[in-house]
Amino acid sequence: MDTKSLFSILPIKHVEGALPETVTDLEVDSRAVQPGGVFVCIEGFTVDGHQYVQQAIDNGARVIVASKPIPVDLEKVAVVTVENTSRALGLLAPRYFNYPSKKMTMIGVTGTNGKTSVSGIIQSILQAAHEKSAASGTIGFNLNGTLYETENTTGNVLATQSMIAQAANEGCQTMTMEVSSHGLVEGRLAGTEFDIVVFTNLTHDHLDFHGTMDNYGDAKGLLFAQLGQDLSQRKYAIVNIDDPWYEKFIEKTSHPILTYGVHNKGHFHAKDIQLEANQTSFTLVTPDGEYHVQMKLIGEFSVANALAATAALYAKGMKTESIVNYLSEIEPIAGRMEKVETDLPLTMYVDYAHTADAIQKAIEAVVPYKKNKIIFLIGTGGNRDRVKRPIMAKEASAADYVVLTTDDPRNEPYETILSELEAGMTHQQYACIGDRVEAVQHAVSVAEEDDIIIFAGKGHEDFQIIGREKYPHSDADIALEAAEKKFRVKKIN
Repeated sequence: MDTKSLFSILPIKHVEGALPETVTDLEVDSRAVQPGGVFVCIEGFTVDGHQYVQQAIDNGARVIVASKPIPVDLEKVAVVTVENTSRALGLLAPRYFNYPSKKMTMIGVTGTNGKTSVSGIIQSILQAAHEKSAASGTIGFNLNGTLYETENTTGNVLATQSMIAQAANEGCQTMTMEVSSHGLVEGRLAGTEFDIVVFTNLTHDHLDFHGTMDNYGDAKGLLFAQLGQDLSQRKYAIVNIDDPWYEKFIEKTSHPILTYGVHNKGHFHAKDIQLEANQTSFTLVTPDGEYHVQMKLIGEFSVANALAATAALYAKGMKTESIVNYLSEIEPIAGRMEKVETDLPLTMYVDYAHTADAIQKAIEAVVPYKKNKIIFLIGTGGNRDRVKRPIMAKEASAADYVVLTTDDPRNEPYETILSELEAGMTHQQYACIGDRVEAVQHAVSVAEEDDIIIFAGKGHEDFQIIGREKYPHSDADIALEAAEKKFRVKKIN
């Protein structure tokens, strides 16, 4: 890319040395720098990129973007000094990739719970309609049906722009992104222009980062402000009218609002809901009529997610009748009340629930089909929001038996996590087991025929973070192995 054109986006800067005519790369990781590239020194929580300038130069960097003095040979490399390298990167990254979000319909989904499911439903319908599309979030980066692993729900601004550019280069017409509150506050979405934004709900989470619910809500609301004020552009904001925060969100944009709800009548709402063990049906009420919907997704929360996805696709221009037809074909989203397939005499689900609200909804989803006990396994991550732990356990107490454990303990002792969870229990039918493998096995060991077990917190994840290391872990695989041993042996005997 032409170097002068790239750096012209920075209004205030000091250049030392001779800028090359072109640059081949833009990086924040000194190890990934390519010959002829630009290295931006980012100061993180634990690592300062300024300390790795020489490594970047050794790998071929021709331009260094810094916010403090660095000792370099200006005959070999140019230095561009700015006040804040993170903000500079927010300007440089989208320009380097030629503002890729403008080349597609961009849908952003934010909220405490439901982001992955709503995004997954949208992507599944677009794929079923044979539209080239992409989706990014907690599960990874889905590019035209191929899933790639990602580090965060919302990656850093460079990774985000690179991913959007890849989708554009692959001919995608639409990209759906889960948008985290951390990503919004830290500017990871800089340069991303959204056409449709969706708000699912707001419940207690991430207060270790945001401090208060008001701050958390303001962070989520940044996505709506990011629609901009150019009302000549066709843009929409979609909000859950069942959530009390919806009014604050619609205040943050002047673009048209579409509402959806299960308990309140929005532009899109559901009535005559029939919840069954393996499917859900309801009447979908829309601005252009009523439609019968039957889908494989279970639970009332899945109805809300389907409504949100329907409203987003309607705003995009898809016919409602087509949306309804595709809804009937959608398989459960990975790790979201996903049934563990088995012919054994019990029912098991894995779910990503890690907030009190999500736990409540997961239990409510299976109560109508309860024949014996509901066993619920719940854990929380170490070194994260501690205030929500007893609140989560209190909601889990709606189950007949609860197994308190950990998700990703990181560097926090099991005992601390478990004691804070235990404080919220409202009955004595529970066990505290810090090691998650043992906890999953215990949940199966206490199960009887016709029991329902929900393993919550990890969902689709196939790893566990202990200390700073990732270790392979699958709730579903561990549970199946334990259940096979218990129930097959029992049947044989």
